[in-house]
Amino acid sequence: MRVGQNPAKQINNISKPQRITVAVLNYIPYQKGYFSESFSVLQRCLGSILENTQQPFDLMVFDNGSCTEVKHFLLELQAAGKIQYLILSEKNVGKGGAWEFIFNAAPGEIIAYSDNDALFYKNWLKKSVKVLETFPRVGMVTARALRTSPELSTNTVKWANSEKEAVLEQGDFIDYADFYDFSVTLGYSDEKLREEYESKVDQRITYHDVRAFVGANHFQFTGWKKVLQECLPFDMQKPLGQVRELDEKLNHRGYLRLMIDGYLVQNMSNRVPAGGVSKPQLVVKKKFRFRDIRIVRKILLWIHDRVFNLYYEK
Repeated sequence: MRVGQNPAKQINNISKPQRITVAVLNYIPYQKGYFSESFSVLQRCLGSILENTQQPFDLMVFDNGSCTEVKHFLLELQAAGKIQYLILSEKNVGKGGAWEFIFNAAPGEIIAYSDNDALFYKNWLKKSVKVLETFPRVGMVTARALRTSPELSTNTVKWANSEKEAVLEQGDFIDYADFYDFSVTLGYSDEKLREEYESKVDQRITYHDVRAFVGANHFQFTGWKKVLQECLPFDMQKPLGQVRELDEKLNHRGYLRLMIDGYLVQNMSNRVPAGGVSKPQLVVKKKFRFRDIRIVRKILLWIHDRVFNLYYEK
């Protein structure tokens, strides 16, 4: 038999989720070798999101089976009010498995996704959403101009050529220094990077006075939740194959794959960059509430205890 009334029944106001969910996928199984600096990289990733995102958003973190120290850190951030939705997976379900969960569970109508090694700069989300809301049928928007595989954005180019209000340009718009700054973090040799740069050209579109580059990168992107859900499910037989599968499905369905005109996100890979932004702070200022005054809280709790015993004491 139930004793007393559930206090939750007296709650009249329920917090509504923000329109945008910023979702970070994390995986740090241990802190040695390749992952020796990954914990610090994660801290700087989350710190840059909290520091440089001006729009209202909810932060979701999907942890894909990390070590105990990392999980404790994430729980502390959630307790401090920095993370609104924290998912701690017992085991690594792969990137596709994590994406399926995020694309279905994120409460926002817009999902801004990131790997745990991205470093964000001011206005990254504002400019990404601007492109997302200006262009039609957008699949994903990356917050940095890159040179990407053209075969994954054929329908973006097709749309630009057929749309009277769109202006498509082709040329070397991304400097080699900017290309190198990002691509060197992927572990390629200087010779390979130079060859990659010279084998491709940039394409950019101007539409309704907003400029965007053709292409996108799955390490970081912003998209409509309902569009990303169209790409589900993923083939779980290929642990890393889902990343290209997402690109292919969006292109096949005729969605635009775009990048902002600028450089507002950087890939840190598995090493902490020099300088950068600070780690997220755990100390949170609490709003003053009359009921939190020590003597008031003591009196209210005493009254509550007396009333409960009066009605329900056996």
